[in-house]
Amino acid sequence: MASQAKPDLTAAAPVHGARHVAIIMDGNGRWAKKRLLPRVAGHRAGVEAVRRVARAAQELGLECLTLYAFSSENWKRPASEVSDLMGLLRHFIQSDIEEFHANGVRLRIIGNYRALDPSLVELIDGAMARTAANSGPVIAIALNYGAQDEMVRAAQRIAERVAKGELATQDIGIDAIDAELDTADLPPLDLLIRTSGEQRLSNFMLWQAAYAELYFTDMLWPDFDGRALAGALDAFRMRDRRFGGL
Repeated sequence: MASQAKPDLTAAAPVHGARHVAIIMDGNGRWAKKRLLPRVAGHRAGVEAVRRVARAAQELGLECLTLYAFSSENWKRPASEVSDLMGLLRHFIQSDIEEFHANGVRLRIIGNYRALDPSLVELIDGAMARTAANSGPVIAIALNYGAQDEMVRAAQRIAERVAKGELATQDIGIDAIDAELDTADLPPLDLLIRTSGEQRLSNFMLWQAAYAELYFTDMLWPDFDGRALAGALDAFRMRDRRFGGL
């Protein structure tokens, strides 16, 4: 593959104003279909896009980038495709964690990832431990994640606290719920991007997206890169965020 000049993205970092961006990475299958390739080829190309965008996010000064990698509904896909996705995830962690660590990136996982294969869970736990002390940006991967499931799990933990007498029902508010979500220690979500032209949230970060700006692009995920992320952040910069006020 011919080398390409690395785009200079740093100039945009001080002006866009976003701390936390999340992306619904959609369109791998359609990307492959357009090229008469198997779906797994689209997923492999999607992993390369993850690498590009993760590097760009750091250059652009984001504190956190959250990527929707595997939803709690994706188990409905053919077993062969699920196996391919898990294999790609395993390879990504094994091959990229040292780059993350060298760049000061912290890896986080949101979602019920402990329901995955035990050997993969062990690999994930090791990768998070490897980067836990880093002080740079967070790359959060949503695995076996569904926002409704996340809120159910949060409600269950709150109910347990109430039953133990640790929390009074009248003290259950927004902050109490926030504290029990998978994203509790992440910055508030500023911008949610979805690729491939679809315009829905697909059970992703429903609570966190309450006042996030939404950005939809027809670009398929394997084609997304640092320039596309910079373009989304430039659009975000032009938004007038009033949070219900004037």
